[in-house]
Amino acid sequence: VEVEVANLTQLEEAIGAGADVIMLDNFSDADTKTAVDRVKSCVPRPLIEASGGITLERIRLLAEIGVDVISVGALTHSAPAADISLELSIA
Repeated sequence: VEVEVANLTQLEEAIGAGADVIMLDNFSDADTKTAVDRVKSCVPRPLIEASGGITLERIRLLAEIGVDVISVGALTHSAPAADISLELSIA
């Protein structure tokens, strides 16, 4: 079960609930480090995913901080939609 958190208080709630993956949404680099350091002591340790405001410039730092997964919504936000349809007929 993955839980999205917006602050460190919610992080504690997700840890207490036994989340398998915790998504840090729009966390600052400092709060991300605090969250990763907190989760290191958990057994079993949930995976930490960083999301929101991810830029190429931040990726290396987030990896060095110890984030397990980085989500980059910009990859799909401006992708063009494909007009696809499926027509079925009864034979």
